[in-house]
Amino acid sequence: MIMKKILTLAAAALITATAIAQPQVIAHRGYHATKGSCRNSIEALKQAQKLGLYGSECDINMTKDGIIVVAHGYLHPDKIYRRGEDIPRLNIQKSTYEELCAIKLENGETIPTLEQYLEQAKKSKKTKLIIEIKDHATPAKETEIVQQTVDMVAKFGLNDMVEYIAFRPWVCFELKRLAPEGTPIAYLNGDYDPAYVEGMGISGIDYKYDVLKKKPKWIKSCQKRGLKVNVWTVNAEEKLRWVIEQGVDYITTDDPVLANKLIKEMCK
Repeated sequence: MIMKKILTLAAAALITATAIAQPQVIAHRGYHATKGSCRNSIEALKQAQKLGLYGSECDINMTKDGIIVVAHGYLHPDKIYRRGEDIPRLNIQKSTYEELCAIKLENGETIPTLEQYLEQAKKSKKTKLIIEIKDHATPAKETEIVQQTVDMVAKFGLNDMVEYIAFRPWVCFELKRLAPEGTPIAYLNGDYDPAYVEGMGISGIDYKYDVLKKKPKWIKSCQKRGLKVNVWTVNAEEKLRWVIEQGVDYITTDDPVLANKLIKEMCK
């Protein structure tokens, strides 16, 4: 009887040890795969909030006249979406906000400002805003957008509801310097190993799927160092299953519904 109990406890311990940790889901540029929505729109953020996701990612750039707008890359619109029409594509960082507003998003919205995005973010007590600060022309300009962003987030009382990601190490360092202590900051570029990222003093990595697929040991190595691991942008079912099995902390995806379904299935 005693031996049976020991074996039962050992089996239970083994199951617990091998159980897959449940990652959190982040909607890439908002949950845009819905009617009336598009990437980095206010509606995409609203839809992510409706799903009750951990986070909704967005990208920010500063215009020539100093307005921070939510947009991916340096061109607006970020893709040609009306075939047959001659739609100009403006360089966001070399254009005024007024010039950008003349070109509507795919769903008819005007390009949102960060301030408008934060107004919507404040309406949810669950879904965090994951802000990617895009590369800018000079370190001085990057410091400027970091400072303005951090100040605006504080003004809206959202310090606990905003996390940051960036490709540029300088932006990560400036975020660490200027944001409140303990603010989550993750590095995106995929070229630094866990030891180096730990030395940066930030909270973790947010690496492309292909990077972590080639170097899966980095996942556990980061976590042993107290670093969080996010992976982007994972949409295909087989890739989602792999990152869930690897025990990442966060998954950034264009298909949060599928991601949640697989997590529920695999992390019982």
